[in-house]
Amino acid sequence: MLSYIIRRVFQALLVLLIVGLVAFAMFNFIGDPIDNMLGQERTEEDIARLKAQLGLDQPFVVQYFKFILSALQGNLGVSYEQGRPVADILVERAPATLELAAVSGVFALTLGIILGVITAIRRDGFLANSIMILSLIGVSLPTFLIGILLIYLFAVELSWFSSFGRGETVALGNWTTGFLTASGLKALVLPSITLGLYQMTLIMRLVRSEMLVVLREDYIRFARARGLSERAVTFRHALKNTMVPVITVTGLQLGSLIAFAIITESVFQWPGMGLLFLNAIQFVDIPVMAAYLMLISVMFVGINLIVDLLYVAVDPRLRV
Repeated sequence: MLSYIIRRVFQALLVLLIVGLVAFAMFNFIGDPIDNMLGQERTEEDIARLKAQLGLDQPFVVQYFKFILSALQGNLGVSYEQGRPVADILVERAPATLELAAVSGVFALTLGIILGVITAIRRDGFLANSIMILSLIGVSLPTFLIGILLIYLFAVELSWFSSFGRGETVALGNWTTGFLTASGLKALVLPSITLGLYQMTLIMRLVRSEMLVVLREDYIRFARARGLSERAVTFRHALKNTMVPVITVTGLQLGSLIAFAIITESVFQWPGMGLLFLNAIQFVDIPVMAAYLMLISVMFVGINLIVDLLYVAVDPRLRV
């Protein structure tokens, strides 16, 4: 088991280096930050001096390895736009994105498993068929359109929730949270539904399909023949044996909640890392973009590693 973990960690580090290299290379084609940092009356001397100051006059490989070495020491550089350490900016923005992703993940996982079980054990009922038809909305509609529809219905027409922003927040050290205020909780509702709806429908359909297969297995018939209750058969035997593929998809989808929160944060003007990344693209703020992509890569790789280890905990057969 230890050798397996070491091998997976080594693979994860290799993936991070490759992702960082590709992302850093792409930044050379999205614009020149010098154009945004200097005015129209800039001279060639001004351009050369600023490039030397930022290290942009050095070869690409040198810039990349300097960034990696600095990142390993906790130094992610200084934002070209704000003139502040990138690490401080990410620390300020991370709570908003992580809270949004956490609420969306809980919504998607809880409702997805519950609805998946219902549509599997009552697959021919009116309720199950209605849920399957409505789930097509979460799969078919793009995220930004779902957000706009929710804003129009619940913020504009009904005035139940706010259409933008995070509401009131409470500072707990370096962490700011909206969980402790009424406006903060209300502000989370629409963006979390928007972000988690697709993942919820995906998990629901996966649980349903796996449950339909498991419920036909011989050990399920044997459990019923022993006189076990339907609840025990469904949740203790059937649901548990559907969790390996569900863990796989859920782990990847929870990582994508953070990575793809960019669209939701843009629609709701949510002050998180996704909106920060969009602003960085417009300003060609390379340190912010590089740090954000590396952070997302670390999260994805870390979640995949946790998922691989959960396989063994859920299915003892894999320990062999």
